[in-house]
Amino acid sequence: MPETVYIGLGSNLGAPEDNLRAALERLAQVEGVERIAVSPFYRTAPFGITDQPEFINAVARLSTTLEPRALLDTLLEIEKEMGRVRKQKWGPRLIDLDILLFGGRVIEEPGLTVPHPGIAERGFVLAPLADLAADLPHPTLKQNVKQLYDALGASTDTRRIESEG
Repeated sequence: MPETVYIGLGSNLGAPEDNLRAALERLAQVEGVERIAVSPFYRTAPFGITDQPEFINAVARLSTTLEPRALLDTLLEIEKEMGRVRKQKWGPRLIDLDILLFGGRVIEEPGLTVPHPGIAERGFVLAPLADLAADLPHPTLKQNVKQLYDALGASTDTRRIESEG
């Protein structure tokens, strides 16, 4: 039975908007994955390491028959095919694809944590996620996406841009 999944996308190297579009196109070609919706793109300040270019971020809502580990492996393969090199945590990246939510599942396995552990602190995730599913409850925090985003208040630096996926 298909499950609804939310994937975070980010890029700050090369042509970030084109990188997000290319990743979305590759996702759409994966057997067992159907793209339902994509948020507007957001220009966001870097997280963690601030001495780097701004990011372009978005969230995609997918329907998938893949199991979580298989979807993660698919995302990692897309990143690799697109040229992502993992050098430093929170460093610049050509493409970043993260499973944010996988249905209502809570998963804690080596290399796979769902919901994504940083959702509640990251405006660059919550703003586009709220565009797609403001009332969606977080499976463990028991608040919806809009409530989590509102709790960040002025501490988030996210600006919607005209381009969309």
